Amino acid sequence: MAEFTMELNDEQKEVRDWLHGFAADVIRPAAAEWDEREETPWPVIQEAAKVGIYSLDFYAQQYFDQTGLGIPMTMEELFWGDAGIALSIVGTGLAAVGVLANGTEEQIGTWVPQMYGDANDVKLAAFCSSEPDAGSDVASMRTRAVYDEAKDEWVINGTKTWATNGGIANVHVVVAVVDPELGSKGHASFIVPPNTPGLSQGQKFKKHGIRASHTAEVVLDDVRVPGSCLLGGKEKLDERLARARERARKGGERVKNAAMATFEASRPAVGAMAVGTARAAYEVALEYATTREQFGRPIIDNQGVAFQLADMRTQVDAARLLVWRASWMAINGKPFTAAEGSMSKLFASETAKKVTAQAIQILGGNGYTREYPVERMHRDSAIYTIFEGTSEIQRLVIARTLSGMSIR
Repeated sequence: MAEFTMELNDEQKEVRDWLHGFAADVIRPAAAEWDEREETPWPVIQEAAKVGIYSLDFYAQQYFDQTGLGIPMTMEELFWGDAGIALSIVGTGLAAVGVLANGTEEQIGTWVPQMYGDANDVKLAAFCSSEPDAGSDVASMRTRAVYDEAKDEWVINGTKTWATNGGIANVHVVVAVVDPELGSKGHASFIVPPNTPGLSQGQKFKKHGIRASHTAEVVLDDVRVPGSCLLGGKEKLDERLARARERARKGGERVKNAAMATFEASRPAVGAMAVGTARAAYEVALEYATTREQFGRPIIDNQGVAFQLADMRTQVDAARLLVWRASWMAINGKPFTAAEGSMSKLFASETAKKVTAQAIQILGGNGYTREYPVERMHRDSAIYTIFEGTSEIQRLVIARTLSGMSIR
């Protein structure tokens, strides 16, 4: 087990600087254009694939970094560049985490490489969990998967929403109900291979922020997938369902479902995304405050501005500390006894919203225009308190963990 440290090693520093250079030289110059176009920034994704950032090898190296800091460091630097473009680059990762968290070794080896492709043939993946009537309330999920034993196939029907890369992805990971009587405990995750009949893109959403990231509904109409596409396999699913039924009969402990396993693994990473956006806004505000003059002196000479910047930097650093702690705990198998993963996402997400708003205030009228990036950063920051568990859900998770009570 790696000791927890706040000091990156030489290799990590080299990777961080490489990522920062890509974010500064490739992502940032393209950010405003793709935000306005509200389209997937394929040229930037392809450039990321060429240099090795958008690749299974790079993602795996960071994911399995025994310090736990590889993924949060990567997320912070890319999202420092621009949240919308960065999410287009890393969005496949959520589907990959879904397979890594729930799949067999064979499934991981088969499907995760197909989610990325290579520099000459870039692929995408999508993780599909939320539904029009089931976001935070996962127990209300209606997408159904029924096993056809004669053909060893699962038949999936339903509609998913808010799916990053939904409909345009080559590989979709879909969470569906296999036993309605068990509520959220009766869910399972399935791989939907490329070009599977019955899967189509529904509505593409026009969003407040992260506009360069494709977000859409995914419609599943009698989608048939082989039995081998059930993540973890049917034997493991049957055992899990049997335990859940027995616990339900006895009124026993709560059982985690496949979607929640994915979200728990990814929450510190979302916190790191928020840290990147917050840090970017803070840096713009700091530079502006030291160069913008009013009444014959830089505006940072005023305590009202200087104190805001002091608070902004403190909050960014505190958020990073929480993210790094949770990431280290996760990779080293330390249980989140105080919901540290949710803590990191909650604090970092709220920090991003607050810091980007303060940045606009420091820039004044300029900050409210699209000539300066803090306006876009503020719009982008709103998503962190919503996706992969709202701030309210994070507080609920934390409170339940601390109290042991079923708080509603």
